[in-house]
Amino acid sequence: MFIQTEATPNPATLKFLPGKEVLLEGTADFRDADSAAASSPLAGKLFSINGVTGVFFGYDFITVTKNDSLEWQHLKPAILGAIMEHFMSGAPVMSGVGQAAAERADQEGEFYDKADEEIVVTIKELLDTRVRPAVAQDGGDITFRGYENGTVFLNMKGSCAGCPSSTATLKHGIQNLLRHFVPEVQQVEQIA
Repeated sequence: MFIQTEATPNPATLKFLPGKEVLLEGTADFRDADSAAASSPLAGKLFSINGVTGVFFGYDFITVTKNDSLEWQHLKPAILGAIMEHFMSGAPVMSGVGQAAAERADQEGEFYDKADEEIVVTIKELLDTRVRPAVAQDGGDITFRGYENGTVFLNMKGSCAGCPSSTATLKHGIQNLLRHFVPEVQQVEQIA
């Protein structure tokens, strides 16, 4: 098994491409070892590596975030080993409970006025077709959280969370795109 790695715009995050599907649907974002171990055998293994502070699963990639005190040259071999060992074992990436929780988390917490439903549908379609594929190439994801008084609220995950260029992506890229296609949108804000 050959696992490729790619740098991301976030220097604290590295993208790993195992050459296999990681998650068939949706994404999964883990920010601590406890939630990882309860939901995903693979994420649990990755968090057991000293210095790993975040794990994100996309369709065909895994992004791992490290703390600033360690260098990738020291962490990368252990991460590659854990990923390879996991895929060679044939174990699932997510436990059944973990996959259901990840899908619920993506849908929970959305807020918008029902009168704005048509606007929200357009925003979600633009995010799904134009924004998310580009962001996935950098090892992250952006999900819709809400719409209120002309402001779109988004959640940044994976390499996008804490990325130095995330503000520019949000304000100059996504905000301009949404304003162009949806005149009601005035601004875009990031929320957790």
